[in-house]
Amino acid sequence: MLSQKDAPRTVIFDVDGTLLDSVDLHAMAWVDAFHDYGHQVRFEELRRQIGKGADQLMPVFMTAKEIDEFGEELESRRGTILNERYLPLITPFRDVRALFERLRADGKQIALASSARKDELATYKKIANIEGLIDVETSSDDAERSKPYPDIFQAVVERLGGGSPQRMIAVGDTPYDAEAAAKAGMRTIGLLCGGWSAEDLKRSGCIAVYKDPAELLALYAASPLA
Repeated sequence: MLSQKDAPRTVIFDVDGTLLDSVDLHAMAWVDAFHDYGHQVRFEELRRQIGKGADQLMPVFMTAKEIDEFGEELESRRGTILNERYLPLITPFRDVRALFERLRADGKQIALASSARKDELATYKKIANIEGLIDVETSSDDAERSKPYPDIFQAVVERLGGGSPQRMIAVGDTPYDAEAAAKAGMRTIGLLCGGWSAEDLKRSGCIAVYKDPAELLALYAASPLA
C-alpha cells in the first residue's frame, strides 16, 4: 500500500471490462465486422485484444495493405454492429457509482482513459451511471496511439494541467492498461472482471488486484486508493 504522503490524488479508470461488462460484446462486434470483410477471426483470439484501440488491434489480424484499403470502413462497420446488435446488452459492474462517490468524498479527482471513441464514451458514462462524477476524460480521439502506448494517460495529465504521474493511479482490467500507465509513470490497480487472470495482471505491473469495482470499494480503506 502507498504511504499516506504518496496516496493518489487522481484515479484514472479504463471503461470496458473495468466499469462495464462489455468485453465479450466488443469482441463479438469485431468478429462480425471482420467476417463482413472476409476475415474469419476466432472469438477467443479477438477477445485477448480488447483493451487496445483499433489502431493496435487491426494489425494483429490484417496486413498493412488491407488496413490502408478498408481498415477505416471495417472499424466504422464495427461501430455500427456494436450499436445495433450489442449496445443494449452492456451493463455496469456492481457498485461502480458507489466507488466513484467514495473517491469524490475522499477528495480524489476522477478521470476516464478509454480506447473507445468519444461518442461511445458518452454512452458508456450513461450506462455506468457516472455522469457528473468525472473531472477529466480522454478517448481514442485524444491519442495518436491507443493502449498499450501511454498517449491516453499522458492526455489525462495534460487535461489536468500537469501534475506528478506518481500521484495518479490507473484502474484497468487488461495488461494493456498497466503497460500504458507504467509508460506514463503511473501505478495500476488491476480488476479481474474483464477476464484476465491475476497472474497476467501482476506480470504486467499491477500493484494490486481485485475481483471487480465492488470488491475494490469494500476493501477501499486498505487499498492503494486510500
